[in-house]
Amino acid sequence: MHEENKVAPNGCGKIRSGCQDQAALLTLLEKTGYNMVQENGQRKFGGPPPGWQGPPPPRGCEVFVGKIPRDMYEDELVPVFERAGKIYEFRLMMEFSAIKILNNYEIRPGKFIGVCVSLDNCRLFIGAIPKEKKKEEIMNEMKKVTEGVVDVIVYPNATDKTKNRGFAFVEYESHRAAAMARRRLIPGTFQLWGHTIQVDWADPEKEVDEETMQRVKVLYVRNLMMSTTEDTIKAEFNKFKPGVVERVKKLRDYAFVHFFHRDDAIAAMSVMNGKCIDGASIEVTLAKPVNKEGTWKQHFNGQISPGSENLLGFPNKEDGHQKSIRKPASLSVRLNGQHSPGPPEVERCTYSFFPGIKLTPISMYSLKPSHFSSAAMHLDYFCHKNNWAPPEYYLYSTTSQDGKILLVYKVLIPSIADGSQGFFMPDKLCTTVEGAKELAAQFTLLHL
Repeated sequence: MHEENKVAPNGCGKIRSGCQDQAALLTLLEKTGYNMVQENGQRKFGGPPPGWQGPPPPRGCEVFVGKIPRDMYEDELVPVFERAGKIYEFRLMMEFSAIKILNNYEIRPGKFIGVCVSLDNCRLFIGAIPKEKKKEEIMNEMKKVTEGVVDVIVYPNATDKTKNRGFAFVEYESHRAAAMARRRLIPGTFQLWGHTIQVDWADPEKEVDEETMQRVKVLYVRNLMMSTTEDTIKAEFNKFKPGVVERVKKLRDYAFVHFFHRDDAIAAMSVMNGKCIDGASIEVTLAKPVNKEGTWKQHFNGQISPGSENLLGFPNKEDGHQKSIRKPASLSVRLNGQHSPGPPEVERCTYSFFPGIKLTPISMYSLKPSHFSSAAMHLDYFCHKNNWAPPEYYLYSTTSQDGKILLVYKVLIPSIADGSQGFFMPDKLCTTVEGAKELAAQFTLLHL
């Protein structure tokens, strides 16, 4: 479905869907001289138009149009929008009916298939890189051992900006080049600088539909100093226009800056991207909301406060504290020493085990985060996916005024420990060991 389909004026190609009038679309293409391409769920009309000279239109020249009838296509839409001026590019989002119909389809008894949008992934995740290596060194080394390298993405360490985080993303000129590089490096014995590296596909960042992104008024700010405070961030972002920032939520070396109005968020992103705050050059982008169906809200019985714009999704090797992670602004913790969080009833369903059912040994790390209902299991999975050592739990106790034994765990993440930076301890106590461990794991995940 990701195959690039083109329509030419002579009728070649396959792009019509449903009961569209193909003749009407071909007439439009012949009249305008534009090309049309379909890829990854979009149909692109133009870009650039015939005879266009010079660079593409600058930022601010694009508009988003919603509520288009689902049976209306370019042959009706283009003439309407041409009234406003010459169209550089017109992109129409297409619906993937095959995904809705066939995803999780039971193709055989007990066998469910997964169907999703196919992507031409051009990026590899490279782990176990020496932390002192710079972008240029990694780029040169990867170019020596693989072909088609066009870029290397390296993120600075949260506590020491002179070092990297132990991994990088290598961008290739094509999916084929990335696949060939992965094939050469994947055996697990390949070494760079005397280190055996880890290689995998970089999971693509979750896409958010344009209609949703048009409403976002929160900025994601990366590469902050650990010592930089929320007040400092708010003051810096208010400099270009006083009073536009509603609030700031900082977690380790990144933050979410909430604005009262979207226009101010867009302007601030342009002004602040690349600026220095406390000596660190920051990166600023629009924060991408995470689909609630893929968040912890499923697993913690609604403990995530409904007012949180940015929900906690699980990492995808995209940033250490990945782009796909969006932390909740607050967490209403139900743990109060009486009970520990449990998954919703739907997650507790059981299935009959019939004689003869074939069982296959697997590792828990080959599963998806949605298979875990425990915060402790999530934390262990999180550490493994980031190539960190497993979390270490240290139990402490005290006595309440009525004589109850109260418990709390301190969690150590050895791979990021730097003084006290690798320790995490919640500010609530529990009456059970299980509850204390869950609360500690949950608290740690929210602050990584």
